Formats: sequence, C-alpha cells, structure tokens
Amino acid sequence: MHTELIVTAGETPKRLDVFLTHRQPDLSRSAIQRFIEKQRILVNGLPVKPSLKIKPGDRITMDTPKAEPLTLHGEPIPLDILYEDEVLVVLNKPVGLVVHPAPGHWSGTLVNALLHHFERPGGSLSTIGGKERPGLVHRLDKETSGVMVVAKTDQAHRSLAGQFKHHSITRAYEALAWGAIKKSEGIIELAIGRDTKERKKFSARTSNPKASATGYKVLSRLGKLATRVELRPRTGRTHQIRVHLTSLGHPLLGDPTYGGSKVKALEGVMIIRVMLHARTLGFTHPLSGEYREFSASAPADFEGVFEALRAVSSRK
Repeated sequence: MHTELIVTAGETPKRLDVFLTHRQPDLSRSAIQRFIEKQRILVNGLPVKPSLKIKPGDRITMDTPKAEPLTLHGEPIPLDILYEDEVLVVLNKPVGLVVHPAPGHWSGTLVNALLHHFERPGGSLSTIGGKERPGLVHRLDKETSGVMVVAKTDQAHRSLAGQFKHHSITRAYEALAWGAIKKSEGIIELAIGRDTKERKKFSARTSNPKASATGYKVLSRLGKLATRVELRPRTGRTHQIRVHLTSLGHPLLGDPTYGGSKVKALEGVMIIRVMLHARTLGFTHPLSGEYREFSASAPADFEGVFEALRAVSSRK
C-alpha cells in the first residue's frame, strides 16, 4: 500500500516514528520503525532513521503491506517455564517457535502461548510492546532455543529493557561452529549493520556500522570438523553472533545464510537448523534488586548433532 504525506507548515518538529504513529494509528510504533529500517518509509526520497526530526515541507512516502486484522488469541502451546513470580516469567523457548506474530506467522507463536497462559485469573502481560508483542522484552530467532524473560508489568518491562539497553544483562550462548577455532578464547570486535548489497544479511559492509563485541571460549573441538563454543555477546546487534563467527571463518553449523552449503552437512551428518542455544540469562530483578540467573541445557537435536560429529571425528 503506497501512502504519501506532506508535513504541514503548522507541524512542530518531532521524531519521524512518533509523527507517523499519530498519523497512521493502524500501525504500531515498533512496526513503523521496522518499515523505516527496511527502507519502506522514505523522507524526500531518501532512507532515514526513526529518530529523524521532521520539518514542514518534508515529503514522506510509505510502501507498506496492506494491514491485516490482528486479533491475537491464546493458544494451548506448551511452555517450559523455569521461573515465575508476580512481575516476570522466565522460560526456555523451544526450537521452531516464532516469538511474535508477523506476516506468515499470525498464530502458533510464543505470544499466542503466553496469552493462553495468562488467561487465568490475575494473569497479565506488560503493554509496552504493543498488541503484537505483549510482555516481550527481547526475542530469539525461530531456530534458536533457550532462555527468555517476559515482563508481566510495565514497570518490570522498563527495568529489564533498560538493562538490555545498557548491556548489564548476562547472556551466554552455546553454538556449534564450522571448522576448528584455533584460539581457545578471545573477543571479536567488529562494527556491523545491514549489508549494503544483501538486505537480509548483516555485516561489516554497511552504511550504518554499529560497534559490537562478542567474547568467546572454546568448549571442545571435534577434530577439524567443528567446534563447540561458548559465546557472551557484550552488545545486542541483530545477527551479531552469526556475523561475528563468520568473520572468524567459522560460521554456525546449519546457517546457510552466512555459511553457504558447507554448513548444512558434515561427513554425512545432516544439520537442519542453526546450531545456537541461549543457555544462560542473568539480570537484576525489577522488584527485589537481587541478581538472578537462569540456565537451560541445549536441546536434544543440538546434542544429537554434537555427538554424531564427535563420533565421526573420533574415527579420523
């Protein structure tokens, strides 16, 4: 759907995303920000940032999908809850579960599961994320398993979001990477952003680089085939772990977007999804002020690939 807006002479300067939220009430602010990032919203024919201050005379063009009615319903999807209290819930997200509704995934998501879980008396989720993302402070990709925290109140949401923003959250991932990582540990520092040529990828080849750092530690090497590695991201850029490991020459197994066909199978062992697991999440509790940390073991398919590759490497 193509829309064109001209900022009128009487309009006071404000952020582009805020301006559009008021002018396009059917779109949430988060949706508008995503469209701006994807360059589906332009100002005077140019891509911009959501924080751009609009001014009278600016021409805003929007090329957005036709809005679909979004009425979210709870669905009885099992949740692996690690901890729950009056302001938050910590869960272990399974592989294959999309976190929030989006085109192509209007149902069967973690949000649908949460809505069902909180249909009981006294249940609630924070409203800061809007109707598409109730309670969601952060997300994991569909193929990534592991620990997530969900906010039940707006106060808890603001506290947790602030910790993510200031990188005071403890996060540890486990991954299976292609090839043998030589150094036992290190820090990958590489500014990344949306790739200038392949818009679905992120890389150092970008017009908007953002500083990012990931600490890593080798847990075990499977000969020259693969490496099991612990990763501790110090920043939270999109696809950060995937891009950083690729920059070392060791893309994630099961990630053809960054690793090509070589990461889809090794010595007859098929790898059908990205081998990444969010093992540990630690944060300061919004109410008590105490530090809490939660962990979940890697799922069976992750361990199955690891054991199969270990058996192959032991025969070499």
